[in-house]
Amino acid sequence: MANAKPHDCHEHDGQIAYMIERLQDLNFLHLFYFWVAVRQGSITAACEHLHLSQPTVSSQIKKLEKSLGHQLFDRSGREQQLTEVGAMVMEYADEIFSTGREMLGSLRGMETEQTLRLNVGVPMYVPKLITYRLLEVALRFPTPVQIDYHEAPMEQLVDDLVHHRHDVIISDRPIASDGRLSSFNHPLGDCSVAFCAVKPLAEQLRADFPSSLQRAPMLMPSPSTALRRSLDHWFDQHDICPKVVAQFDDSAMLKEFGSGGAGVFPTPVAVIDRVCRQYDVEVIGTLEDVRSHFFAITSQRRLIHPVVVAISEEAPKILLDMRKGNSIGE
Repeated sequence: MANAKPHDCHEHDGQIAYMIERLQDLNFLHLFYFWVAVRQGSITAACEHLHLSQPTVSSQIKKLEKSLGHQLFDRSGREQQLTEVGAMVMEYADEIFSTGREMLGSLRGMETEQTLRLNVGVPMYVPKLITYRLLEVALRFPTPVQIDYHEAPMEQLVDDLVHHRHDVIISDRPIASDGRLSSFNHPLGDCSVAFCAVKPLAEQLRADFPSSLQRAPMLMPSPSTALRRSLDHWFDQHDICPKVVAQFDDSAMLKEFGSGGAGVFPTPVAVIDRVCRQYDVEVIGTLEDVRSHFFAITSQRRLIHPVVVAISEEAPKILLDMRKGNSIGE
């Protein structure tokens, strides 16, 4: 600004003064209520989401309209539709609160100047060894990291993420966007899927794999998992119908049943060496065209938390090394 002309400085000062005056009229809490109402689909849904009464939210939105000097909703019909100005304001509100979430994501990771905190959620079916190897990055991080690990059903994890109780979810499937969930999928990598069983059953089925899986006793992940959907699709394509003996939400329990000889079970190739050693099973065969994918799910469009950034950068190499057999205990 050293070379600025006096006229330019006065004009700039005038613009700042005008902006301050206008921003003082804009209540960002009112804007937030409007934003939530649009994202939730109605003021009634917004009230339930915010745990506020309908008169409270409605009056705050009307105050926002008064301060802006424009109607944001067309209230002539039974359903409230955004006006042209309302749609424009919503676009800006999306940007404002997206930036706010990114700021909170950065600050939440900083417990002190010397310590980072990582709140991570993991669905039960994600293999524990893969989760450990990914989170091991935090143990090697230059700054000390405190890991808060939570295992729960995916729906609960997503709710916690949206309400900023988690920094990241490590999952085997992406979250579908419905316009209301503030979550973004960041691919970490993938690997093929192998089938394992105790030695007698593996020897019986290995020669004619994968046709030998027809009517073979099968231990499967639950229908809600991405791996189960991929396997069902593959079986349908190849007209193979295994006999499903049991299905599990917990991948560790599935392997325990497999170790006891209850049936064949699928597992990501990235952990196959450790699975065979720990559960005393053998590989029957591998399906290269069935992939197990892994994602870091956050509430930001881009990765902000420094540990999550490091995990994302190292994940492809970690999965590759594990496929080569460089795995450690599960």
